[in-house]
Amino acid sequence: MSAVARSLVVFGWYLVVFGVLLALVPNPVLAVFGLPPTDEVWIRVVGVLVSIIGYYNVRLGRADFLPYARLTVHARVSVLVFLVAFVLAGLVKPIVILVGAIDFAGALWTAAALRRDPRAASWQLPG
Repeated sequence: MSAVARSLVVFGWYLVVFGVLLALVPNPVLAVFGLPPTDEVWIRVVGVLVSIIGYYNVRLGRADFLPYARLTVHARVSVLVFLVAFVLAGLVKPIVILVGAIDFAGALWTAAALRRDPRAASWQLPG
């Protein structure tokens, strides 16, 4: 398994676990981030969506699919940007930045692996 693939698979499993926790036992997870408990279904839906994104990472990582790996770098960096904006807007407590920091660290790991992978130089995003 290439370094690029490994970075996607490991991050994918993190997302699967995080998503399953949000789907099955959301309130303890929300409490970690200083968010109020909820009986609404929205957090469970978010958990399912996070798990599905994790599934994509695991499967496409195992397939060593470089185009997807490159796209995830951009997307994972944006998570940190949005969460910092939410904190600055007073919508959430600063601890939520931890989730963005994990995404950012994963993005850096994948980006570094892509830079070292000779196959990545031959493929660029269109546009």
